[in-house]
Amino acid sequence: MRLVAFLADDGPAVGLLTPAGRVVQLEAGRGGLDLALAEDGLPALLEEARAVAARVGENPTAGEARADLASLPAVEFPGKVVCVGLNYADHVKEGGRVAPGQPLLFGKFANAVIGDGEAIVRPEGTRALDLEVELGVVIGRRARRVDASRAMAHVAGYVVLNDVSARDWQGVPTALREGEHGDGQWLRAKGSDTFLPVGADFATPDDVDPAAGLRIRSWRIPGTGPEAGTALQMQDGSTANLIWTIPELIEFISRQVTLEPGDLIATGTPAGVGAYREPPIFLEPGDRVRCQVDGIGTVENPVVDWSDVPGDEDDEPA
Repeated sequence: MRLVAFLADDGPAVGLLTPAGRVVQLEAGRGGLDLALAEDGLPALLEEARAVAARVGENPTAGEARADLASLPAVEFPGKVVCVGLNYADHVKEGGRVAPGQPLLFGKFANAVIGDGEAIVRPEGTRALDLEVELGVVIGRRARRVDASRAMAHVAGYVVLNDVSARDWQGVPTALREGEHGDGQWLRAKGSDTFLPVGADFATPDDVDPAAGLRIRSWRIPGTGPEAGTALQMQDGSTANLIWTIPELIEFISRQVTLEPGDLIATGTPAGVGAYREPPIFLEPGDRVRCQVDGIGTVENPVVDWSDVPGDEDDEPA
């Protein structure tokens, strides 16, 4: 099944996406998917979704037009976002590196989460903003020291993510000017505000199988220049090519880091990112970026400069 997170008149909501592309609101989804996961309400939500799906069938008028709804991130307030670096062989190769002997982990925080249509803010001090389309795994049951053979029982579903990265802060050589070295770690480079766009669509494990291969792609849509408005494909890969599979990742992470319902695992990105192109391509204010995982959905966001976004000092009373 495919569920969609959106903002209803009374707050966050979840609806069933019908074959006709419309959305039927679910009573068990009032408050959003985050609430359902936190309160162990996912089984009730899925049970209602199955009942609604059987009732509406192919009805082309059931529910509301998706275009009329205000999208929300499927998971808006993750407790943890555990990200995996260098998890596609072609991405490892394009960076001239060697695949790690075990999963390479780093983290993001909820401050980075934005939804479809919200602006990615290029922070002050970076000039090398890049995109990374990723499959996101949503944890549905607490996972602590879970063996890979049992790991999938802890997966609630999947979302599409964009792991936005400031490549100069990250220390990627192609993004550095003479004398620059980057931060030495990835906190700013990966965890700045707005650096994790999350799609509104949530696909359940009975609906998609990442191990069988889901096409995963990204596009940059320039805001200026001769190609302005044209979607230029950046990445094109398959989740079948993950170096470390989802069960292996859950086993590895949960050895030391307990995964809770609502946590996200960002599973890595395929080749085609801007930093390793010749010449490098970085996101500029006015651009848009679209990320898509077939069978799940898309997330598309404009890019703006930090100077166009008010800070707290601008909100202080005179």
